[in-house]
Amino acid sequence: MASTLDPAAIIKTFRMKPNPEGGWYAESYRDDSYKESRGRSSAIYFLLTKDNSSRWHRLKDSVEIWHFYAGSPVLLQMNPDGGDVVKKRLGPNLPTGERPQVAVPAGWWQTAESLGDWTLVGCTVTPGFDPEQFELAEIERMITDG
Repeated sequence: MASTLDPAAIIKTFRMKPNPEGGWYAESYRDDSYKESRGRSSAIYFLLTKDNSSRWHRLKDSVEIWHFYAGSPVLLQMNPDGGDVVKKRLGPNLPTGERPQVAVPAGWWQTAESLGDWTLVGCTVTPGFDPEQFELAEIERMITDG
């Protein structure tokens, strides 16, 4: 019997929880060998669907590296607080400019949306994710394209 991936199966497999920025997540790794409680790095599985994208947010002092795993490509937009919006496509189709990995510099605003029904990605954060360093954009600060 062939198995197919769908959002419900992915959420169940990884025991994902709703993410405050949108989408679903499950922490898969945290380097606890460092003195600080947040660790040197952390990683999550992150699921986006056509109806549940990642809202504008930033990690104030951590670099976030996105990794494409399965599903449709992702449009990742980032902005260095007042600068121009930088758009990257995260996905497997290299000839069209998609890349399987994209890094977002520390302190940059970012948002992501699946360009299809769903996308499974991974996000690696260094130093490790700390909720005190996470900030959702306020409505009036939302960055728009148009």
